[in-house]
Amino acid sequence: MAKVLMKGNEAVGKAAIEAGCRYFFGYPITPQSEVPEYLSNELPKVGGTFVQAESEVAAINMVYGAAAAGARVLTSSSSPGLALKQEGIGYISNASLPAVIINMMRGGPGLGTIQPGQADYNQSVKGGSNGDYHNVVLAPASVQEAVDMIMEGFDIADIYRIPVIVLADGLIGQMMEPVEFNYVPREGLKEKTWALRGNRTGERNVCKNLVIDPDDCEAWNHDHFKTYVEVEANEQAWEEFMMDDAEYAFVSYGTASRVVRTAIGYLRAAGYKVGMLRPKTLWPFPQKGFDKFNDQIKKYLDVEMSMGQMVPDVAYACNDKNKVVFHGRTGGNVPSVDEIVEFGKEIMGGDK
Repeated sequence: MAKVLMKGNEAVGKAAIEAGCRYFFGYPITPQSEVPEYLSNELPKVGGTFVQAESEVAAINMVYGAAAAGARVLTSSSSPGLALKQEGIGYISNASLPAVIINMMRGGPGLGTIQPGQADYNQSVKGGSNGDYHNVVLAPASVQEAVDMIMEGFDIADIYRIPVIVLADGLIGQMMEPVEFNYVPREGLKEKTWALRGNRTGERNVCKNLVIDPDDCEAWNHDHFKTYVEVEANEQAWEEFMMDDAEYAFVSYGTASRVVRTAIGYLRAAGYKVGMLRPKTLWPFPQKGFDKFNDQIKKYLDVEMSMGQMVPDVAYACNDKNKVVFHGRTGGNVPSVDEIVEFGKEIMGGDK
């Protein structure tokens, strides 16, 4: 398919349709409202169902129902809207159901601002609901990557029976870039024999969330974590940018990583051996990528649009919290190239 110029929010909606999603349940909130707007027009054209729910809480529980019936289902929101969905996301995870959830993050906390942010990292990566569970969390840095991750997210969700969160920031949703849509299903997709089909006779499938006996509940948790171990082994993803001879490495994701990429060009021109290790999966965090470079890198320079929520994961991945230094902007602000260049020079020894 030829490339077309599309806004990020509309592109992820089209990507979902291309991947076979036929159900969307959501509620408008800036800066992602074009996602439901687009799908309200386009889903009916392919025989799909669009519902603007009365609230985010209602929407995520509709997702639960559609996922339990074996459908490919999507919801989207932004920061405070995702906060309202957390209970339902936990239920979907506990029931081992596949779903794709988009968060076009904005600045917080609380209602915060409508400008872009990355301060929902902990909410998504560490889990915002109760209990021991994980969601797969994908972090795009461009509209094309958001499209690809939506498509791949549906496959990951189905293969492992796990919710997948595509964690982007508002700039990714609002910018326009050329994109193409080439969905190729992954190997390993199986018929959803576990799905609820409304059988009135014969064996019935059951979707459960409540396990009363403590030993049974513990076994239930261990079964989930067997899946998480498999996901950690198979699904870590990252980008290595100018890392071959790097002595220092930025760690950044999403829009912040785009700024860092430009800053690295200036720092390289000034004689600094610096690169970037960009996580594409925030969970599972790309430990394998860090293992390749930990002996080579003197310092990791973490740049985020938050107060440093990713720092503990970077410190764990490099086995030394003293190797991690942080620079962040928050409240809807985006770091500039100049400030990242100055931050890099400060850490790497000043002007050469």
